[in-house]
Amino acid sequence: MNDLLNFLRIPSISALPEHAADVRRAAEFVRDWLDRAGLHGARLIEGEGNPLVFATWTGAPGKPTLLLYGHYDVQPPDPLDEWISPPFEPAIRNGNIYARGAADDKGQVFILMEAVARMLRENGKLPVNVKFLIEGEEESGGEHIEKYVASKPSELASDAAIICDTAMFAPDLPTITTGLRGIVYGEIHVQGARTDLHSGDYGGAAPNAVEAAAQIIAALKDRDGHIRIPGLYERVRKPGESEISAWKSLPFNAEEFREKEVGSIALAGEPEISLFERMWARPTFEVHGIRGGFVGEGSKTVIPARAVAKISLRLVPDQQPEEVIRSLEAALAKAVPPGITASFKLLSSAAPCMVDPGNVFVRKAADAMKKIFRHETVYVRCGGSIPIVGLFQQALGIPSVMMGFGLPDDNIHAPNEKFSIANYSRGIDAVVEYFSSL
Repeated sequence: MNDLLNFLRIPSISALPEHAADVRRAAEFVRDWLDRAGLHGARLIEGEGNPLVFATWTGAPGKPTLLLYGHYDVQPPDPLDEWISPPFEPAIRNGNIYARGAADDKGQVFILMEAVARMLRENGKLPVNVKFLIEGEEESGGEHIEKYVASKPSELASDAAIICDTAMFAPDLPTITTGLRGIVYGEIHVQGARTDLHSGDYGGAAPNAVEAAAQIIAALKDRDGHIRIPGLYERVRKPGESEISAWKSLPFNAEEFREKEVGSIALAGEPEISLFERMWARPTFEVHGIRGGFVGEGSKTVIPARAVAKISLRLVPDQQPEEVIRSLEAALAKAVPPGITASFKLLSSAAPCMVDPGNVFVRKAADAMKKIFRHETVYVRCGGSIPIVGLFQQALGIPSVMMGFGLPDDNIHAPNEKFSIANYSRGIDAVVEYFSSL
């Protein structure tokens, strides 16, 4: 586990340019580790953006070939004052590793790496062929891997992709994710006056960009969580009765979820829609931050001339990012108050995707997880997005087996991110069992 701890010490924050050297150092760490483990041709693939790490072992002719995917980049650790221990100084407490990237995704991608290394070390060979493709822009919406996968179908040809970047529904309950929401992420840029103005001299006459941003956002989503973008819900595919029935059988307490995971006095969202459907099978509109005006200590009475709101929409089958963007831009144009101009700047997007739980590679993964965790494997959807899953389907024609080992309270993207050491160990066992079963 020391190698994992050293990996976690690298602040590979892809969204912050000042960490570009750290991001590259993380890529080199993965490449060198795979090389030492006995993989062939471990190398960095350069391009526009952070390097990809690629390595193979193809000494099992006639056996399945698996594309093992993960990412070495991490989210920014802010707010730093909420961390119990520094985010890039891994700490072990209560059976968990605490560090940024512990569960998302350094700890989980290391499960795949360690499983392959163990089998090579103990047997001198693998029962399947593997190709590692590890990226460094998953947390910042980079396009390097998208262009590479689309342009190299023969090099990446495989029978299935294996991804450990999701969570188990509950402790000790093996879980495979079969559905992911897509995403449209971007910024609403709002412009009022030519420059910031004195609120005493111009208040009551000059348009306020921060107020306008708030008004626009309020116009696009009501207090009950209904998105007010015309046409947005038209292509939403409802989950089937069997899937909804399976969700109802999951061990879940809504009040415990509200108190322990969310930590709010009440849950939000469309009140007429069930909670799992709201989180997994309905589109969302979220505001991630508003920038503009004066927010420092003390007072400065200005009317802000400019504001930027970072927003995202999560998409569900059968919504398409291009259609959603057009609908959003049309709704934005109608929501702009007098004296204001506003535009939407797209930063990243990905389509939603579903994986057939009856696929043989998915079923065998479920069997392997059941054997190690000693509970029946459950199938769930995930409200988040892993853009590469849809791309693997589209460009390579392969399913993605999402066998995650995180837990719902791992605080991914938040302070005090953690990863269960027991799940890390059992995850390696499960992947070894899975590969052997194939």
